Amino acid sequence: MTYQGWIIYNGFLQGDSFYDFAHMIHDAATDGNHQSTIYTNEQIISVLDRSISIYPNERPDYIICTDKDIYLARQFEMLGIPVFNSSEAIAISDDKIKTYQSLTKSKLPIPKTIFAPKTFGTNINLSNIYINHIIKNLFFPMIVKEAFGSFGEQVYLVHNEKQLREKVQEISDQPFLFQQFIDSSYGKDIRLQVVGDKVVTAMKRTTKHDFRANVTSGGTMELYEPTKEEMDLAIKASQAVGADFSGVDLLFGQNGPIVCEVNSNAHIRNILNCTGVNAAYDIIAHVERKLGEFH
Repeated sequence: MTYQGWIIYNGFLQGDSFYDFAHMIHDAATDGNHQSTIYTNEQIISVLDRSISIYPNERPDYIICTDKDIYLARQFEMLGIPVFNSSEAIAISDDKIKTYQSLTKSKLPIPKTIFAPKTFGTNINLSNIYINHIIKNLFFPMIVKEAFGSFGEQVYLVHNEKQLREKVQEISDQPFLFQQFIDSSYGKDIRLQVVGDKVVTAMKRTTKHDFRANVTSGGTMELYEPTKEEMDLAIKASQAVGADFSGVDLLFGQNGPIVCEVNSNAHIRNILNCTGVNAAYDIIAHVERKLGEFH
């Protein structure tokens, strides 16, 4: 069967990596004899007026969102078009607080986390009681992390109360959280690419210059052979946020792997360059299996 698919990416974001991700998916779909078209989110016009419609006025068999435009993904779903990943999965993984709540609900290991009270955009001075509670539970150094952010950005390591209060003042107009620092994983982590119910490839990221191991923070990559425990945890983490495919980051905990993040829109170029595995083909094969179930 020949499927018609739309690949959506955000045309407003700077850099070529966003188009590159969409084009990798497009190439894999085309190689699978799909009729694949790439659109930016600006090229799709969504209309709500007692009914639901989109322009162009076509009904593809599926949508793959390489972007986090949750409203657009939801519009496609309201039209009955299968979307990968779903708007709900994107919304959960895009919001780190929602992600950790979902992981906790599934009883998966995460760093001990306390999310800050919602301030509705108001800069705040947290009370001494609140700050002392954070310090007592998480100790220094600790992580302060904004709920929204990518590529290891908006993640901060603070070493004392002065730095903690300064960072809270700086970012408290945004949703954020406090988190236990896993010192056994300083400057190193694992990225596992999960598609459906399997890990298709994995790499280890390492840096000597930063507590974050992201390649964009100067980390280096190497092929990694994950243990069964690590693979099982990554798959469960991806399923906990409802993702069809994701990049799951695991930390090296003292007593076993710990989930750091689940990325529903993880770019796959770096992991291809590192491991030689193009996860785009696994994603398209997964989409075909899911569409077969729908029909």
